[in-house]
Amino acid sequence: MVFFIGRYCRAELFKQWLAKVGYERIQEIGDPEQSIERAREGLTENAKAGKKGGKIAKDARLALENKTGKKVVPGENFLPPAKENKKLNKI
Repeated sequence: MVFFIGRYCRAELFKQWLAKVGYERIQEIGDPEQSIERAREGLTENAKAGKKGGKIAKDARLALENKTGKKVVPGENFLPPAKENKKLNKI
C-alpha cells in the first residue's frame, strides 16, 4: 500500500510540474521576452554546474593517468587548434 501511495504522489507531482511548464510556455507565446529571460537564468546555472562537472572529470582523469602511468586520451583524438576565434556580431 505504501508503494502505491508513493507512486501516486510522484504522479501528482509530475502532473503539477507538467501543468506549470505548459502554462509558462503558453505565457511565453504571448510575451517572448519571458523565454529569453528563462534561458538566461538557466545559462548561468548550467555554466556553474558544467565547471564543477568538468573539474571532477579532470581530477578523475589525472588520477587515473597517475595511477596507470599512461595517457587516457591520446594526442590523435584532439582536433587541431582553430586558426582564429570567430565572434558573433552584436545587433
